[in-house]
Amino acid sequence: MIVRLAALAVCLAGVLTTACTNPFVPHYEYEEQVYLSVDGHATVVIDTSLPALVALRGVKINPSGAGVDRTSIREVLEAAGCRVDSVSRLWERQDRQFVQIQVSADAVQRLSDCGLLAWSKYSLAPIEDEGLGYLQSIGPPTPGDPGKVVWQGTELVAFKMHLPSRIRFQNVKRLDGSNGTSERGNILTWEQRLSDRRAGVPVAIVVKMDGTSILNTTLLIFAGAFVAAVLVLVSIIWWVVRKGRARRPGGWKAR
Repeated sequence: MIVRLAALAVCLAGVLTTACTNPFVPHYEYEEQVYLSVDGHATVVIDTSLPALVALRGVKINPSGAGVDRTSIREVLEAAGCRVDSVSRLWERQDRQFVQIQVSADAVQRLSDCGLLAWSKYSLAPIEDEGLGYLQSIGPPTPGDPGKVVWQGTELVAFKMHLPSRIRFQNVKRLDGSNGTSERGNILTWEQRLSDRRAGVPVAIVVKMDGTSILNTTLLIFAGAFVAAVLVLVSIIWWVVRKGRARRPGGWKAR
């Protein structure tokens, strides 16, 4: 549920920001964001231009966007074995049509059953000290004809992980050499040039993390603090009542 809510928040943010462009964040031609839970459920949000969707995944749609809408995209993806949660309206950037797609699976290993994500193999398994190990290997694309596209050669592709627990190890690769973490610290980003992704240069994602979600740990901490506060309050009330009884006169006689 938490994974779905987080992914939904991203989808809403995407809808709200389609009319404006933030110059301070990277703008990817194709981006996959995996929202993972410790029980293995996964939701993937893909933001992509239609030409990149065709060039990288071979999706049978018109890359110019002519005659393409959210219903037609959903139908193509469902026919490819994807459990499609949502498809956004198209928006335009740099004379290209973009779309946001959300798919999900009850087990992260089953994401590759979806044709859109079939270039990846996913694994989530227990490791030492009650941790979890996540592996994702991204192979060559399924190329399609994107038509005449004015790509500058600097366009980027990104694979992001939104992890549910504390990260112990990661092998992030970003083109600027940074460590790839952002925001809350449990979001990792692997980047690649679009030209390299089209050429099939592989991407290997390796993460080791705690086996308990950050949310569960936080809730336990808050629950413990709440119980402690209630116990303190009850103790204070008991002490005040007891003190009041101790100070009460020993009794009175009617005259």
